[in-house]
Amino acid sequence: MRFFGLKSCDTCRKALKAIRENGLDVTVTDVRADGIASRDQARIVEAFGEKSLNRASTTWRGLSDAEKALSPADLLSTHPTLLKRPVIEKDGVWTIGWSPDVQKSVLGG
Repeated sequence: MRFFGLKSCDTCRKALKAIRENGLDVTVTDVRADGIASRDQARIVEAFGEKSLNRASTTWRGLSDAEKALSPADLLSTHPTLLKRPVIEKDGVWTIGWSPDVQKSVLGG
């Protein structure tokens, strides 16, 4: 399982804690420290499109109107912290956020 998030994100910390408490093996990518590999970014944008962007973030609010008009792929390339998180890839299935449905999909049950 692969996990894309931020170490400073409360939702990411909560999700990682639950994943680890369930004994699942997870590889964590901190998008601020590590960035997002172009192949992974392409898959995320393909799976979620505009929903891959966190439009409630301080990063988004700091963008100019011209930057906000860019594609999700272009925005994530220059501002990886705009990623709505967490994004989890488990057995080829991509999820975004930490809603009850995502929790069930990732943790089982």
